[in-house]
Formats: sequence, structure tokens, C-alpha cells
Amino acid sequence: MKFCKKYQEYMEGQQRKLPAVGFKKLKKILKKCRRDFHSQNNVNRTLDLQPCPHQCSVCDGTFFPSLLKEMSDVVGFFNERAQKLLELHLASGIRRYYFWFKGKLQGNHVALTQEGKELVNYALINAIAMRKILKKYDKIHYSKQGQAFKSQAQSMHIEILQSPWLCELMAFHINLRETKAKSKTKLAFFEGCSLAFNDGKPSLTCELFDSVKIDIDLTCSICLDTVFDPVALSCGHIFCYMCSCSAASVTIVDGLKSAQPRAKCPLCRQGRVYEGAVHLEELCILLSRNCHEYWEERLQTERSERVRQTKEHWESQCRAFMGV
Repeated sequence: MKFCKKYQEYMEGQQRKLPAVGFKKLKKILKKCRRDFHSQNNVNRTLDLQPCPHQCSVCDGTFFPSLLKEMSDVVGFFNERAQKLLELHLASGIRRYYFWFKGKLQGNHVALTQEGKELVNYALINAIAMRKILKKYDKIHYSKQGQAFKSQAQSMHIEILQSPWLCELMAFHINLRETKAKSKTKLAFFEGCSLAFNDGKPSLTCELFDSVKIDIDLTCSICLDTVFDPVALSCGHIFCYMCSCSAASVTIVDGLKSAQPRAKCPLCRQGRVYEGAVHLEELCILLSRNCHEYWEERLQTERSERVRQTKEHWESQCRAFMGV
């Protein structure tokens, strides 16, 4: 079955209408572009497969704006739903009862697991759709504008595979699987996600549809060790919280939200990536369980450093207040 039909059947099979990539519509735009170009230039049959020009007003004026809006809608929906699901899972005490009272707490772990699985499926199949339609664009135009557009989407933080909530959902599934394995409770888990170790270095992997495989390295590129108290920047790169504070030139007391807009990601050099940073709580739980000795060691080391920075911060505040 061709992917276009598989994608259409998947989206139509959802219980409610979800934001999607207009895969069929975008293919029609490209097909019409090629046909119009040939008719305007009176090409003969031997040139029927000739692509339209590199600069194409039909495609560039319709194709990219349509795809940009659809990508934004898909990523926005996915981030919102994933964030709400994980908030429900991690809620405790009064906050959990508040969610229940408001009617937002949907059942038990089975319901949460199923919704999380559906969200991961949704993210990956839409990532495939975006990749395939851009590849089709470049094939028709003999260009690399599709790849350039993909890079642009990443810089605009609307590439769904770079969403920090996808990483959190993967960790969420593994955490539930490990917890229920101990209690011998049977749940329909998403087996595609796993935590792997290569030469002692952990990574999150997920494979689906035999087409897309996600492999997220969990080594902090600043301290070159397993990420501790991990945060994901808006660009999708993951660092230790204290390492990211150091890279942004802020203290742990002020936090990443106080970083200057000109502060850049140490890896991709994108700006304005700290204000939207996400603390990866599910990933933190996963790594603390599977790297217990390392986690305890880092916990002791960072506790003393946090105390030192907090003390220096309040001393400077006192001096400023006293006018010293």
C-alpha cells in the first residue's frame, strides 16, 4: 500500500478529526505544477517527465505556505495533548484531586498508556508524511529547497521529531512498563520504545511503521556525561539543568527563563531557545532508576554546588539592598 493511502486511512480511522498534513492535496499541487509547466512550454511527449523550474511561483506560492501551516497545527496539537497527559500522570496530592474534580483525570494507567501510544503514533506518521512530501518536492524540482525548508522548520521549532514532549512520552511508556512489570499488572504497552546502553552511554530509541527510527542520545554535550536533571531546549537538544544554566550564563536561582535572547544552544547555535526549555521529569525518573549509582553520585555533587550558588546569590542581593 502506498504511503499516501496508508496515511489517509490512519487519519480517517481516528475517533475525532485531528490536524494533519494535507498529503494528497500537496501532491496535487506538485502534479498540477508539472502539467501546467509542460503545457505552457509546448513540450513534446519525450519531455513529459521534465520537472518544473527551480524557482516556481505555483509551488513556492502555494506548497510551502500550506505545509508550514499544517506542520504548525500538527506540532501545536501534539505538544498540547502530550503536556496535558504527562501532567495528569505526574499529578499527586491535592493537584490530582483537583484534576479529578474538574473532570480532566481520565481513568487509570490503561487509559493514559493508550493515549500516550496514540500520540507517539500520531507524531511519527506525521513526521513521515512531512519527510516524504518534501522529498517529492525536491525530486520534481531537481532542487534542495525541500531540505532547506526542513531546516527552516527546525529553526522555527515546528519539526515534530524535535519536540521535547516526544522524548517525555517515550520515557513515560518505559517507566510504566517497568513499574507494572514489578506488580505483574498486564497493560497494552507500547513496545516500540526502549532505553538502550552503548558502551555505558544511554539513549532512547523508538521505531514505528518500518520507516522512522528515533534515536535520542542522552549524553550531555557540555559535561560529556549522562544527562542529570535533564532539560530540553526549544531546538530539541537535551542538557543537564546546571550545564544549560552555565551555557546560558544564568544562575540556578534565576533559572533558564531569565536567559538573554541572544544566548544560543551550545550545539546548533540557535538563539532564543532557553525561554521555552522543558524540564524532562519522566526522563529524570527513568534515568534515576536505571543509573542509580551514577544518579546518587551526581545528586551529592550538585547539591553542594546548588547550595554554593544559592548562598552567593542571596549574599549579592543583600549587598545590593544595603547599597554596598
